[in-house]
Amino acid sequence: ILIKSGEALEIAGRTGIVVFDKTGTLTQGRPEVTDIIGAEGVDAREVLRFAAAAEKLSEHPLAEAILKRADQEGVEIPEPSGFSAVPGRGIRVEAEGRTILLGNVRFLRENGVDPGALEDRAAGLAEEGKTPIFLAADGGLLGVIAAADRIKDTSAQAVAGLHRLGIETVMLTGDNRRSAEAVARQAGIDRVVAEVLPGDKAEEVKRLQGEGKVVAMVGDGINDAPALAQADVGIAVGGGADVAVESADIVLMRGDLRDVDTAVRLSRASLRNIRQNLFWAFGYNVLGIPVAAGLLHAFGGPLLSPMFAAAAMSLSSVSVVTNALRLRTFRK
Repeated sequence: ILIKSGEALEIAGRTGIVVFDKTGTLTQGRPEVTDIIGAEGVDAREVLRFAAAAEKLSEHPLAEAILKRADQEGVEIPEPSGFSAVPGRGIRVEAEGRTILLGNVRFLRENGVDPGALEDRAAGLAEEGKTPIFLAADGGLLGVIAAADRIKDTSAQAVAGLHRLGIETVMLTGDNRRSAEAVARQAGIDRVVAEVLPGDKAEEVKRLQGEGKVVAMVGDGINDAPALAQADVGIAVGGGADVAVESADIVLMRGDLRDVDTAVRLSRASLRNIRQNLFWAFGYNVLGIPVAAGLLHAFGGPLLSPMFAAAAMSLSSVSVVTNALRLRTFRK
């Protein structure tokens, strides 16, 4: 655990809410295509072909999953052109003389495409924790592709550890609410903030800060950087985007989410140690300085020998340093 500043170490222990990004943080960040459903009269292979064409120029994790599935099935992918992306909505490309739209149901409706009966099928897929993606061509619905991203084995353990510390957990994602809530149930997350545009994540963190609690944000992507900077404590997952690591106050070098719990407990242990040291140092001085100034001698007692004064001063320093060294025994 790399803690970049004393301020971060101090604030982490007061954390009341931990906000997790979903993709690549709580989940493995390697989605796989699970379902391909064609609209009436449309072959599933045709759906995959045009979806792959739309994603060919995209860098989104879902694009990699769709292109991988197309490669596995030997699908010939049309060459796309005129690629444009609408953040948090979907993408538009031209392929084989047709205008292809690929995105969420809101994106289709905004472009005048009726999702029809497939909207209910997509809702069912979302309930299973899958992300449904609608495909349309020239204003007509072609089908739905669903992809799933398994949560990390350690995510539920990390969330449970934070709950034991009395910390509330929140998942922040651009995914639709149904699939987001399904993933949240698997991880044990308390609250879900879904369908958030990439540029609005920092605003959502600011809104949570308005509840009066110290907010920590855990993320790994480029889109998470503003939210990491906005949070009282930004925690980046090692191996994520460089800008996220740069924006964070704490970096989990191994990428293990259980280290969020460890960082909070380490902060609390350090501050407890500091308070103990201040108490003992203050106590030594309250007792020692009046004696060194001759308080005992004023009432007929002895003067304090410089040797005893030096020994008392050394004992004060040794006790404080020894207490601080107890932090070496801190374990996960």
